[in-house]
Amino acid sequence: MKQAPAPKPQAQRVDVWLFHARFGRSRSACAQIATSGHVRINRQRVTKAHALVRAGDVLTLPAPDRKAVIVIRVTGQAERRQAAPLAQLLYEIVPETA
Repeated sequence: MKQAPAPKPQAQRVDVWLFHARFGRSRSACAQIATSGHVRINRQRVTKAHALVRAGDVLTLPAPDRKAVIVIRVTGQAERRQAAPLAQLLYEIVPETA
């Protein structure tokens, strides 16, 4: 008998989502980003790697140079880490308003 495919998760841990979206080279690096206190989910500071991220949430992350921030909107979730072009489909960058 064939089993039905597992449903896509409605919510995902922030460290796992960051790893799948390729914001870090390893899951432990993404957990460190999440626990550093510089990540916000919907304007709420995150200090735990197990905080949940859902589609539609707005994340504020430190930029790679650590001198600025990146604001993104979560558009999807993945079950595993994929190629960069597919990972970019998991979020959209929110443009700055002057």
